[in-house]
Amino acid sequence: MASSVPSDLDALEESGSAWLNGLRVKTAEGKYDEEDRGTVKPEERGLWSTGYQKLAAATLATCFWAGDTFAPKAKVKRRTKTGNEEEVSIQQFLQDDFLDMWEVLADTVGHLPGVLGFEIMNEPHRGYVELQSMYGWDYNTDLHLGAIPSPLHSFTLGAGYSTSVPHYTRSFPMPTRHTSSVTLNTAGRKVWREDGVTEGKCIWEMHGVWGWDEQKKEGIVLRENYFKRHPLTGKPVDWYNDFYFPFLSRWADRVRTVVDNDKMVFVEAIPNEFCPSSWTPDHQPGNLVYAPHWYDLNALFNKAFGDFSVNVQGLSRGMFLLKAFYWGHIGARNNFSLQIKNLAEAAYRSLGEKPVLIGECGIPMDMNQGEAFESEDWTWQNRMMDAMITALERSFIGFTLWNYNPSNSDLHGDTWNGENFSFFAQRRALPPSLLTLDQTSPTLDNGARLLRAVVRPYAAKVAGIPLKWKYELNTGDCELEWMVPYSNGHEDSQAKGGPTVDQPPLVGHPTLTSNTTEIFFPHILSQDRTLSVSSPLDSSSASPTFTSEYVPSLQTLYIQQLDMTPGKKYHIKIRLDPSLKQAFELNDFWTDFIGHIYLGGGFIFAIAAWFFVGFL
Repeated sequence: MASSVPSDLDALEESGSAWLNGLRVKTAEGKYDEEDRGTVKPEERGLWSTGYQKLAAATLATCFWAGDTFAPKAKVKRRTKTGNEEEVSIQQFLQDDFLDMWEVLADTVGHLPGVLGFEIMNEPHRGYVELQSMYGWDYNTDLHLGAIPSPLHSFTLGAGYSTSVPHYTRSFPMPTRHTSSVTLNTAGRKVWREDGVTEGKCIWEMHGVWGWDEQKKEGIVLRENYFKRHPLTGKPVDWYNDFYFPFLSRWADRVRTVVDNDKMVFVEAIPNEFCPSSWTPDHQPGNLVYAPHWYDLNALFNKAFGDFSVNVQGLSRGMFLLKAFYWGHIGARNNFSLQIKNLAEAAYRSLGEKPVLIGECGIPMDMNQGEAFESEDWTWQNRMMDAMITALERSFIGFTLWNYNPSNSDLHGDTWNGENFSFFAQRRALPPSLLTLDQTSPTLDNGARLLRAVVRPYAAKVAGIPLKWKYELNTGDCELEWMVPYSNGHEDSQAKGGPTVDQPPLVGHPTLTSNTTEIFFPHILSQDRTLSVSSPLDSSSASPTFTSEYVPSLQTLYIQQLDMTPGKKYHIKIRLDPSLKQAFELNDFWTDFIGHIYLGGGFIFAIAAWFFVGFL
């Protein structure tokens, strides 16, 4: 913000224009201690995500995506490549610099074989674009925690006016509630510098969005629908259609000027939103991969996980309260599965048969007051990790797991916003001189936690259409079901109504070039055990329809299919002998409370019978 819309960085935090404690924490003397970088107080966990609604981030996002529309008076002088000076709009300045940066990055690393593709931006946000009210944010989509200035509050605070704003605290069943008010910027610090493009004035005041009433000593809204409708035409604006998709196309074209066209383009919607229905083929760059992020927002928000879990995704979309509550590990698996399935199917409806990858997911290592750091008992972390990955597997979705930060520590976590997702911890690792790199070496996993939940079999290559995958962490057993696709002329009864996780399209796929299915089965699970493969579909058959071979050195189980007739279905079960030791109980509401329910029911029946007999 300082380079493009000059601002006083030291005034950002005091004026409520940004939350910076995720980067550094003040000591009792009011100074910043570099030793505490990245740590936050327990009551401040989660506050970083409210920054989307604060003045600095919201203004810059608005100027980046839609500055020509909403901030046309903001002009920036810059040097051209020939050395001349020119004046351009704030949007052009920001977007051109962004594209120049991406061209350099793609040109530098795009040729490397390990680079599969590029993602335009991590967790993009619309800023003020489509803002529904100057007087408040949407509680269902924007986290309300701590001091939450409305857009109008942010404008007045940034302009140097002391302002009282609502303060939210954690609650239940809704995540937060308005409990008090707090006055910010009592010193009257301005974030807008006199030498900036606004000459010390709020950029939104400069555009007539709001003004200061000297008599009432308060800010007043002058154009309530300014960010909801085009200021000149009055037509409703749509962030995706009007701003995001056009720039996504420019970015993809620019990157492909310096890399091969086969590099994938990873894109995502605004965090916690479903893939928009407007993301039609004309808005999709070639080799597109939809890569949204997913976290269990309840556990993330509370830094806690137990038998009780909540579907925050559903609650924010009007789900009946009691339906959003789940109990036990079976409940957590089902809860997470529903949420991830919803993400995938919204993408399928908009994008069609495009790859879906969860670009970021993970669990907090410091959950439950960080008790595992002392006890070294990671049961709850293993349970949550298993529930999340099970949900991903059920939807056949690949994922990028937040798994490694070499600087991770129990005290500082990942040294960023109080987050602690890395299941690698240097404190638990051996020095490099004692490590060996053989695939079967136990030192490869040194320093890692939660390996029981993380290191799992998966279907790496399937000679057909995957229909079902199931892995049980407590035994090591798994199942895979798949089908040889039909030819294009065959009617696909499952495709009616569009593809779903449970009913993928069975026609229209490229011709299979192999009859071998490959399943990664990790050595850490198969070591000193016998691995057997069977099929319930072959139990009544005179001859088997497949052969299998497990190669431990490659950690791969090969299934050679003997019948490649279109429509042929395969279903295999993989068993370990002996089974893995049970890691935790697979419980749900009924297993935990059925005895209490029977006991309570019997007690009520006994009382009713006693009254009935007494009445007679």
